[in-house]
Amino acid sequence: MNKKRRWHCLPGQPITELDKRVMYWENKGKEVPSRDLILSEEQIEGVRRAGVVNTGVLDEVARQIHAGMNTQEIDDICMAYCKAHGAIPACLNYEGFPKSVCTSINEVVCHGIPKEEDVLEEGDIINVDFTTILDGYYADASRMFIIGKTTPEKEQLVRVAKECLEVGMEAAKPYCFVGDIGNAIQKHADKYHYGVVRDLCGHGVGLKFHEEPDIVHYGRKGTGMLLVPGMVFTIEPMINMGSWKVFVDEDDPYGWEVISWDEKPSAQWEHTFVMREDGLEILTY
Repeated sequence: MNKKRRWHCLPGQPITELDKRVMYWENKGKEVPSRDLILSEEQIEGVRRAGVVNTGVLDEVARQIHAGMNTQEIDDICMAYCKAHGAIPACLNYEGFPKSVCTSINEVVCHGIPKEEDVLEEGDIINVDFTTILDGYYADASRMFIIGKTTPEKEQLVRVAKECLEVGMEAAKPYCFVGDIGNAIQKHADKYHYGVVRDLCGHGVGLKFHEEPDIVHYGRKGTGMLLVPGMVFTIEPMINMGSWKVFVDEDDPYGWEVISWDEKPSAQWEHTFVMREDGLEILTY
């Protein structure tokens, strides 16, 4: 558990309007970021450059993905593109994760490990989640792919999961709170009686793979950390067709693959964002 963060004004510098707004909420007992979570324009530009490569990786997957290919082939595509553009896949060997990308099919919620034996079939839905390190900066995004023609139920799940990301984006305003994002996502998913996964969340990113704040995708407005211009983070709701609960596959020797509790399909979309004075800017287009 991290100790409580506090906002510190810069020594010898005048108190800015941003300082006043953050300290206002801090004095009301709200959770606020520390200044090290506010990236400079130079750092944001570094994340943006990593985002360009990350988007290129997912575009290349989109160009080649098809029924009959296995998920190891997806890993090969991602690794080759990343290497060709002077970048590093952040997932590879991260806390024992053995591959460069997460490939999560149907009921696998996230962290699916690419394998030659996992062959994509007509009607599958798959999340491909990739994080790029370029010149020390991190960018993280994921997309859903429908393999051929699938059921109306799966099509709706994929669509609604993307809408959940979009309503979360709309709710994320400067000087609002993480809980505002989660509340908007949960309300939208509830319309379809879908479960919003609670065991995993979005996160700060940019200078590290995972950083504060935790971006939960459910909850109450006005809770969680204050969102301040210059903060960089992901929103990545995991939406289950059934229960929000999940478990880790006991047959996974690495202990990574997360599966929906009732083994119904799951879908997820993700972008990396920077908070601006007028709202979110996507860094992984």
